[in-house]
Amino acid sequence: MPYNEMLIAPMRQDLTRYGVEEARTPADVDRLISQPGTVLMITNSVCGCAAGKARPGIGMALQHKVRPGVAATVFAGADEAAVAHLRGILSDVPPSSPSIALFRDGQPVYIMHRRDIEQRDAFQIAQQLTSAFDQFCAG
Repeated sequence: MPYNEMLIAPMRQDLTRYGVEEARTPADVDRLISQPGTVLMITNSVCGCAAGKARPGIGMALQHKVRPGVAATVFAGADEAAVAHLRGILSDVPPSSPSIALFRDGQPVYIMHRRDIEQRDAFQIAQQLTSAFDQFCAG
């Protein structure tokens, strides 16, 4: 059973206030990932590492001068079909929430798994993401 929307609305807003678009359906995921250029796709979560590390780190990283053309999110435990579809696209990567995937021209080029998030603070996550943005989103 999906999470109550009233419970997770503030967690969704933690990302949408930075201009991150919600992808609530498999069609949304396909439409976003298939765009030319770079797309940051975030699997959001109710867990503590999403709240205290991933979402703040993503917010900081999206202030960087070089960033993906599009940033989007699916919510584990709420956007169930969209999350399952994204995980199918990333089938070579173990399922993880939270997680962050950077796509370029429809192909994943950078993944930050939950295990990578748990061992870092928000500033370190932002630093990792901005390095990936510099590498894959510039020019």
